[in-house]
Amino acid sequence: MAFMGLNMRRRRARGRMLWRLAILIALSLVLWAGGLVWFASTIPNGVSDTKTKTDAIAVLTGGRGRLGVGFQLLSEKLAKKLFISGVYRGVDVNRLLELFQQKPEGLRCCLEIGHSADNTTGNAIETASWIRKNGFKSLRVVTSGYHMPRTMLEFRTVLSDVTLISHPVFTDHVKQERWWAWPGTSTLIVGEYNKYLLAWIRLKGQALQKTILER
Repeated sequence: MAFMGLNMRRRRARGRMLWRLAILIALSLVLWAGGLVWFASTIPNGVSDTKTKTDAIAVLTGGRGRLGVGFQLLSEKLAKKLFISGVYRGVDVNRLLELFQQKPEGLRCCLEIGHSADNTTGNAIETASWIRKNGFKSLRVVTSGYHMPRTMLEFRTVLSDVTLISHPVFTDHVKQERWWAWPGTSTLIVGEYNKYLLAWIRLKGQALQKTILER
């Protein structure tokens, strides 16, 4: 009888643990889904500032239309310099201008490229190093609209004393309006949201560790 009673108590304890775990998972999913809705609402649907001049423009490679927009902004003299972060090794300025059918006259002197970045964190670090080297105080950041929230999170961390203007780029294959109804776009935004969460957790952890070490 005692053995049966012990088994019964164990089953009840296991049941309570599984129930609590189910509740925790459900709450986590609700929070995650709420965060996804918030994140999607932060993705820009237009360029809010098209006129303000900055010391430099930074373009992050990896998405359609970004470089074309960067070249256009430079040609409109919205900045003194254009920095392209994350360019494949072996591609130099002349080759880049040739690939994008840009005339080198008036652009070669104002264009610099970086080869060390292979992700958004690397883009921020590489661009920040270039900004510090040149003593610039303002920067227009060019990347895809869906990529902008995470980009600005990373850039504001390493360039907190630099004025940053976001300049999102939009393409037809990303359907931001009713994004949940488009499988390709919803997959893209969910993936970007998860990356944003990981970046936010990492940066908060680093800030907390720094605070603890400084005490």
